[in-house]
Amino acid sequence: MAYELQMSPQLEQIDGEIRDNFRALANGFQKLDKIKDSNRQSKQLEELTGKMRECKRLIKEFDREIKDEENGNPPEYNKQLNERKQSLIKELNSYVALRKTYMSSLGNKRVELFDMGAGVSEHAAEDNVQMASSMTNQQLIDAGTKTMNETDQAIERSKMVVQQTVEVGSQTAVTLKGQTEQMGRIVNDLDTIHFSIKKATQLVKEIGRQVATDRCIMFFLFLIVCGVIAIIVVKIVHPNNTSISPIPGLAPPAPARKLLSVQLMGL
Repeated sequence: MAYELQMSPQLEQIDGEIRDNFRALANGFQKLDKIKDSNRQSKQLEELTGKMRECKRLIKEFDREIKDEENGNPPEYNKQLNERKQSLIKELNSYVALRKTYMSSLGNKRVELFDMGAGVSEHAAEDNVQMASSMTNQQLIDAGTKTMNETDQAIERSKMVVQQTVEVGSQTAVTLKGQTEQMGRIVNDLDTIHFSIKKATQLVKEIGRQVATDRCIMFFLFLIVCGVIAIIVVKIVHPNNTSISPIPGLAPPAPARKLLSVQLMGL
């Protein structure tokens, strides 16, 4: 019994992503044939290799989904899914083989001896390759020696730059250490000031409490003095008032008649 291959939404999505990557691989290899620069070819091959890795991952995910759905599907349907997986693997292997062919072709290309500056055309690069092929062995050795000398000079300049960078880093480290120590001293001074302010605040509070206590004592003394003065005034103004007790240490006022008789006797 034949079954129509109708995949689940998950398998349909994975299969669509794989087909999109295969189309990108086909277009990429077509563009690769038109590229003459080996560096650009290598970069293009790296991008295509990334697409192949993505296809391999998707095929593995496709296989996992098939195994997860295997128990709920008819045998003929599972067979068709496995055949679809094998066809995807076969197509991916064809692109892998094509990549190996291009990699081998790039490895056999002649290495250019002359560096091309920015803005140099591909025609100028081909002229350099032809020039190198027409040179004698001694000329090639001289050119290689010259290139090695230039490389050594570049390395020496790089060493100088690295040494200068290390010196600048050392000076920066010393400066940062001094700044860190200065910040530590500032923090210690701030702690001392904070402690002094705290002690001063406590002292002010203590003085305030003492002043308040002294004011209360002076207020009570003032009340006592005022009371004594009031009693004395009342005794002088009303000497016959017996409701007011005599003040200790103060003699009661003499009657007016007795004072008058004493004055007459003195005369």
